[in-house]
Amino acid sequence: MMTGRLNLAFGPPLAIFWLGLVVATFFDVSIPSFVWWSAAAYTLAGAFWHTIRYGMLAYVGKRLVESLITVAVIASATFLLLRVLPGGPFDSEKALPPEIKAAIEKKYQLDQPLLVQYGNFMVGLVQGDLGESYKYLGRNISEILAESLPASVQLGVYALLLAYLIGIPFGVLAARYHNRWPDHLLMALAISGVSVPSFLVAPILILIFCFGLGWFEPALWDGPAYYILPTWVLGTRAAAVIARLVRASVLEVIKADYIRTGRAKGLSESTLLFKHVLRNSLIPVLTFSGPLIAGIITGSFVVEQIFAIPGIGKHMVLSVSNRDYPLILGTTLVFSVILVVCNLLVDLLYAYVDPRIKLNV
Repeated sequence: MMTGRLNLAFGPPLAIFWLGLVVATFFDVSIPSFVWWSAAAYTLAGAFWHTIRYGMLAYVGKRLVESLITVAVIASATFLLLRVLPGGPFDSEKALPPEIKAAIEKKYQLDQPLLVQYGNFMVGLVQGDLGESYKYLGRNISEILAESLPASVQLGVYALLLAYLIGIPFGVLAARYHNRWPDHLLMALAISGVSVPSFLVAPILILIFCFGLGWFEPALWDGPAYYILPTWVLGTRAAAVIARLVRASVLEVIKADYIRTGRAKGLSESTLLFKHVLRNSLIPVLTFSGPLIAGIITGSFVVEQIFAIPGIGKHMVLSVSNRDYPLILGTTLVFSVILVVCNLLVDLLYAYVDPRIKLNV
């Protein structure tokens, strides 16, 4: 009985609470910091209990160690590749005088042997110091990421929420009316969402809803009027992929014996679809969600650029063209950590969505 109560407490009510917090931030409702910390602590406690309940503590510990090794390998490979590639961070069309270039390289310790540079970088990484940007003089990489990452995370969370709220119901409905007009219509919309690029959809929406109707703001990130269009552009593309995955998975699960048994017992199609079929059809969506979340949160450069959102996307691209080594390393590590964490969470959610799945060491 206690296990059932805990499972209920850490299940839908907690998800609804987090959904309420996200919606509140969308409408710029001020939420006290202790609410965020309390929700985070409660969620972590639920995740810890869930991990122990399903006997996955050793598995999680192993995956955390593997994750640290993965991030270290990515950091090392990125560091070495930046040094091996031709050209340098201070090379330009107009060559600097040798003494000035030598002074700059000495300031950033680029005159030292490669092994010493690597050692200094790893020591700084362990201490949380990513160094100083070559492009933004006097600014620490951690400071730049702390300023730009929240906007990207906020946009990514809104887009993901929209993607799931649209993609999952559309996929279920398409499977429910398989080979009928709702199925054809929804899949046509899904294919269009995947095929039409964001850099084409975004300007069209800006022309119609910003300059034509005057409903929303065309740029920046300062309130609900600024959030709607970039969230729609970024979220609908992911929703199209999710809808197709859900449709294919539901069509496979709906043929199972226990579904036929449910129909024989007189269960309605809605009950069968949303209570029994959907839960067992979410495994492909969860598998896709790991890289999807990381990609949306940190890889929305086109959308951020079009709508002039001060996020991390522009730093990920401009740092490469500027050969800003510390900023390249910082943005790469942020993306890697988010991707590793998301994949770990997806693996843990497998056992929650489908208790038949056991994760062992």
